Amino acid sequence: LGKLCQVTRVYVFDYGMYSADFTGPMMVITQKITSLAFEIHDGMTKREGLTPSQKYLAISRMPSLLEYLSYNCNFMGILAGPTCSYNDYMAFIEGTGYRPRHQENANGKENGKYRQSEPSPKKDVISKLCTCAVSLGIYLSLCKLLPVDQSIDDEFVRNTPFPLQIVYLYVAMLALRPKYYFVWTLADAINNAAGFGFNGYNKDGSPRWDLISNLRILDIEFATSFKLFLDNWNIQTAQWLKRVCYERCPINPTAATFLLSAMWHGVYPGYYLTFVTGIGMTMAARAIRHNIRPHFLVSDVHKRVYDVITWAATQVAISYTVVPFVLLTVGPSLKFYRCVHTVIVIRPLNERRGQRIDEEDIKEKSLATALK
Repeated sequence: LGKLCQVTRVYVFDYGMYSADFTGPMMVITQKITSLAFEIHDGMTKREGLTPSQKYLAISRMPSLLEYLSYNCNFMGILAGPTCSYNDYMAFIEGTGYRPRHQENANGKENGKYRQSEPSPKKDVISKLCTCAVSLGIYLSLCKLLPVDQSIDDEFVRNTPFPLQIVYLYVAMLALRPKYYFVWTLADAINNAAGFGFNGYNKDGSPRWDLISNLRILDIEFATSFKLFLDNWNIQTAQWLKRVCYERCPINPTAATFLLSAMWHGVYPGYYLTFVTGIGMTMAARAIRHNIRPHFLVSDVHKRVYDVITWAATQVAISYTVVPFVLLTVGPSLKFYRCVHTVIVIRPLNERRGQRIDEEDIKEKSLATALK
């Protein structure tokens, strides 16, 4: 039924346009319902076959109707999320969220000697609201000046050198990202202000309020690999995909995860073009990192050079991959691919063919001169 609503919205009412409608809450509720289903399943499974995170998230009893509706429809996350596990949400509701918890990246010191009851989220909320203000200001200032569809404008493509087209594409995507920074950081701040999101303590004893944070901006902008970018972008959705698909799919989990992500986002063709491209990019990035990176670890200088090169390559790869996600429809997306591939593949072939013809002409003229 939800997919039918998506198809109706896209192909009957709003094709090719972004709109604020029911699909955002429906995407979040889809995450929560499927997460809850797998967590209940894990609670009925022998614990020996579960990963540490699955053991922590497993639900041993069926939630009541009130608990189920509260988890899915609470006012803090109904519009923009982010999604969260049922156990984390119930710990918040029951007031036990400040106890030591399972952390996948824990170092054993987060909940050690530092103890305090109900740490205040005030500093984190203020910091995140400031981030929201800056992100919104940047987006409103630049979104009209640097439209992504300019990269497929015929005159722009014809008159702009290809390296400058790549730079423009990167800057246009850079100007687009603050929209997501604003929405996800605001949602995180709202949950923190309500007391939800506490995630233990740092080594210096300061509280961490990143349990359901959806992004790490600096790690995104300075990512040196495709994986690092994805690990820090839409974090809760990435965790959901990992838990319900990647860890459970027996055949080609990477491709299955990207396909599920495309289906979850909606029915626009651009989503599927983006995530199919993402499969290839992920595989290529793994191969490059495995085969090339060891050669640059011989010294700090080589490592810095490698980091700079991989940062630039990552930003270009991400920008190229997500263009169909932004353009949404088939026509503009294929036009973008055609513009890029013409410059990368066809134009060099034509130039080499032209060089061969010129060389043959020179040889013929030389031969004719010699015969005279």
